Amino acid sequence: MKEEVEKILDEIRPSLQADGGDVELVEVDEKNGIVKLRLTGACAGCPFSTMTLQMGIERVLKEKIPGVKKVVSV
Repeated sequence: MKEEVEKILDEIRPSLQADGGDVELVEVDEKNGIVKLRLTGACAGCPFSTMTLQMGIERVLKEKIPGVKKVVSV
């Protein structure tokens, strides 16, 4: 599952980088379906980072990888 998550993050990454941010994969808990990410750059302090994480990244990961249940920021 980790490789699938990385592949999808690579597709999302250019949008984040266009705004001066990025995303880093910290951990994939396959047993519980939890993906832990770290938003970096401009995304780290952005007031919209929670919305980016939940409505953007989490939504896409859940759509494309059935095993993903939740995405959390660390």
